[in-house]
Amino acid sequence: MTRILPVIALALIAVAGGAWYFTQPGGNGVVSPAGAQDSEEALESAELLPERVIGDEDAPVTVEVFSSYTCPHCATFHADQYKNLKADYIDTGKVRYVHHEVYFDRYALWGGMVANCGGDMRYFGISGMLYEQQKDWIGSGEGDEILANLRRIGKTAGLSDDEIDACFADQDMATRLVATYQTNAEAHEIDATPTLVIDGEKHSNMSYDALKEIIEARLAAQ
Repeated sequence: MTRILPVIALALIAVAGGAWYFTQPGGNGVVSPAGAQDSEEALESAELLPERVIGDEDAPVTVEVFSSYTCPHCATFHADQYKNLKADYIDTGKVRYVHHEVYFDRYALWGGMVANCGGDMRYFGISGMLYEQQKDWIGSGEGDEILANLRRIGKTAGLSDDEIDACFADQDMATRLVATYQTNAEAHEIDATPTLVIDGEKHSNMSYDALKEIIEARLAAQ
């Protein structure tokens, strides 16, 4: 697997599973050379996670969205385009929707860990809260504040303190999340968020009217 953003990815892996480290005295998240090597080997051998999908598996159109929990444009996309897309096309069986997490910083990865630790039944609910409450949980941008806010979101979704602690300490999950992100991002040459892939064709962010026009054209061509 060819590395995408290798320095960022390795740093994310080295710190994500021990997120508590950033709240400890002297904790700076620096990756030692040995730790970086171990992280790279872990990424190479990691089992990729299954896609996060809603909608009819047999829907005639597939819309994939590559999105980051810390990207303001992604929060806007969730509030506008996604909500309309869900009502008009996903819930009506016309679109199969795939959500791909993108990690350009460690905080997005921490959010992804909470969303994925919630399991299949809670995933899209927690993911939605991360977008809808983005400004609140990022707050001042301090690591300890962000962790506390993510813990609050996890508890709102029904996770216990013990489950959240185990989530943040799950190095294997962090490794698999980053490996999955890198594989999917490389396949579609993702370098910005949100990016849409509609029936295999890559598109930059667009208005809902523009997205609807593409989907209607795809449906008409069936």
